[in-house]
Amino acid sequence: MSNFREQQKSNKLKTLLLLGVMGSLTAFVIYAVALYLGYASLGVIPFAIGISLIGVWGSYYSSDKIVLSMTGAKLIDHDSAPQLFNLVQEITIASGLPMPKVAIVEDAAPNAFATGRDPEHAVIAFTTGILQVMDREQLQGVAAHELAHVANRDTLVSAVAATTAGAIALLSDFLIRISLFGGGRRDNNDGANPFVMVAALVAALLAPIAAVLLKAAISRKREALADATAVAFTRNPTGLRRALETLAADSTVVHQKSNAMAHLWIESPLDSRMTSKLFATHPAIEDRIANLRALEKSGPVTL
Repeated sequence: MSNFREQQKSNKLKTLLLLGVMGSLTAFVIYAVALYLGYASLGVIPFAIGISLIGVWGSYYSSDKIVLSMTGAKLIDHDSAPQLFNLVQEITIASGLPMPKVAIVEDAAPNAFATGRDPEHAVIAFTTGILQVMDREQLQGVAAHELAHVANRDTLVSAVAATTAGAIALLSDFLIRISLFGGGRRDNNDGANPFVMVAALVAALLAPIAAVLLKAAISRKREALADATAVAFTRNPTGLRRALETLAADSTVVHQKSNAMAHLWIESPLDSRMTSKLFATHPAIEDRIANLRALEKSGPVTL
């Protein structure tokens, strides 16, 4: 097995590749819509992408407030929860990041998440369930994993992936509707190649599925990257491995389990053994445990 540094590099490259493919898919769908409407010029693409980027920036900039509101997480300080606050502070010092805000979610299911537009505005939240079932070493691994998401700018990557997938779905739906109800610029389309028009409609049907698959693949790579980065912070794969084993053995699910939030949790509340690996937002927890166990067997972690 490659060491965690190689794993970090590999996951970063794969994420960039997947984002590039998703961007290309977006441009293709926009062009298909423009072609069907009789505007074959590519000049419409920058305009549509610009609108998408505005949506991305809005969700990214306010991500901490949005997620805290959705989950009901309450911010805590050193006086209200000194042990948890000190634990996060220790991992923060090891990571070299600014101290994030710390929050607690009243939920019996063990889980945790990180959000915030950058390290200076980050929030790490733990459910009351995870605080009850895990010891200090396990919580250190969880805190390191969530801080890794902050360090790797995963909030931005997730916002870009989610917003792009949503834009593709809307554009595809628009193209399908105008084709069914006879829309489009018929004067321009009369001379269009029928094969090209059919190809545009096929693209509209398949593009949303492809976008969902790409979004899930990006999320899986970010989770694997966060596991590897957490090891770099703690130099101890055992804590995170034991934490994931506890999560794997627990069957309770957090109350907030919407599609919008699923990728943020350390264990997705929507993924299960019945979920196809193609659509899962997280790598299989058994695979994550196996990777960490292999790191334990390989000897001391070196930076």
